[in-house]
Amino acid sequence: MMEDESIHDYHLNILDIANAFESLGEKVSDEKLVRKILRSLPKRFDMKVTAIEEAQDISSLKVEELIRSLQNFEITVNNKTDKKGKGISFASSVDSEETPGNHEDDEDMSESLALIGRQFKKIFKQFNRRSRSNGQNIRPNIDNQPSKEKVAIADEKNPQHRGVQCHECEGYGHIRT
Repeated sequence: MMEDESIHDYHLNILDIANAFESLGEKVSDEKLVRKILRSLPKRFDMKVTAIEEAQDISSLKVEELIRSLQNFEITVNNKTDKKGKGISFASSVDSEETPGNHEDDEDMSESLALIGRQFKKIFKQFNRRSRSNGQNIRPNIDNQPSKEKVAIADEKNPQHRGVQCHECEGYGHIRT
């Protein structure tokens, strides 16, 4: 079995080989197939192989039962590795001979920084929602310019404050030559 191959694909290959033997006139027993399957699995299945060998009688184990058990183990392992990948871990290296600009390290670092950024943004949004919900944190007028309402009131009171009036549109604040 290849390292990146799934149990289902491997099972199909084993069945093809068993059918080829049968068409040549040699019947391969379930016990022999089970032993060969267990022997040919990659290292990621070592724990499961050991458990099957110790807990069950291999001579009476059917190929379908073995494949079902291995598929369940494969699904469980894949789910655990998917959940593990969401955390952030930082590793330090003391190795002084490390080549500068290692591409994989750069990608890992950028992925970690992107994840930190997303988590910070999420927490910051929650913090903003909480602080605005009580009504006390009203955003002040940062630009230090009077509001439009105050300018309109001042313009009505003092016509000289408006500036030069345009003769085409009779508006204020712009000049045409």
